Amino acid sequence: MRLNLPSIMAAMFVLAACSTASEEASDAGGAGGAVDSGSTPQVAATGPQPGTQADLVANVGDRVFFDFDRHSLKPDARATVERWSAWLKTYPQVTVTIEGHADERGTREYNLALGERRANSALEYMQSLGVDSSRVRIISFGKERPAVLGSTDDAYSQNRRSVLVVN
Repeated sequence: MRLNLPSIMAAMFVLAACSTASEEASDAGGAGGAVDSGSTPQVAATGPQPGTQADLVANVGDRVFFDFDRHSLKPDARATVERWSAWLKTYPQVTVTIEGHADERGTREYNLALGERRANSALEYMQSLGVDSSRVRIISFGKERPAVLGSTDDAYSQNRRSVLVVN
């Protein structure tokens, strides 16, 4: 196989340019010996920005799960909704949406209604804990947005949920 000299030179130039950029990025960090790849923002090292969806997911949890054909909050779900409420009180400027979901069993209409009842259960408990309902809206997706694809008990259990989403 015969190699083309201009192609080899171009490849060497590209590789040399890449290594120079990495060296400059690590020198510019000034982190006193810390390694910085240049691809991760400095904020990532300290965690998610407070009051964001990433903060909610990392520090509180964004979903609660329900039993088959039920919309009442189980004890672990109540504990999560209590954390949601405390988090919202910490960030009074944040508004949220509670999404209600169902597994694939049942009609579309039935699952939309069930998803709405699930979202309302979480909202009603949040209101009882002092969260202003004007900061929270609800929406039902029924079975239209599964978290896990499949027709297994495990998939069904993960799809029967309500999810808190920062607006």
